[in-house]
Amino acid sequence: MIRAVAASAAPVGDGVLLLREIAVADAAALLRRYGLRLALVADGAPIPGSYWGDSEAGLVGTTVHARADTPVHSLLHEACHLIVLPPAWRALVHTDATDCNEEEDAVCVLQSLLADLLPGVGRDRLFADMDAWGYSFRLGSARAYVEHDADAAWQWLHDHGLVDASRGVLLPGAGESDF
Repeated sequence: MIRAVAASAAPVGDGVLLLREIAVADAAALLRRYGLRLALVADGAPIPGSYWGDSEAGLVGTTVHARADTPVHSLLHEACHLIVLPPAWRALVHTDATDCNEEEDAVCVLQSLLADLLPGVGRDRLFADMDAWGYSFRLGSARAYVEHDADAAWQWLHDHGLVDASRGVLLPGAGESDF
């Protein structure tokens, strides 16, 4: 289980991987697979739909807004909030995707799976960045949570058709997902 923290837990660029440090086209392509759009915001401009403000990614409908200084973990986390929603509900989202603890936990697991699909990211880097940013888990780290304490989140993702029985991510168009 996680506890949310404000974006100010770590200053921008405090060792976490930023969007400008990966191929933005790869991130946009991954989001497109789930029917989402990545919208880039000008440096220094407010990010539409950002819950925490600062450089944190924002949600408005099926669009994930981010700047070059947005942490990749934030981009993936917010995108996963939309991915876990039924497609018809996505259009209704603005800023705050859920108040459901089970969904929040599932999003943390799913973002680690999607990190492996982004060249130059991977779950090891994502776990380190989540810890550095200030995500708080009962077992002390993002990795420990996903690997040893997230059974309910894995089950939630499976029940919603987002992971298979072996805990592998199901991508749209892969035959098993209904997205």
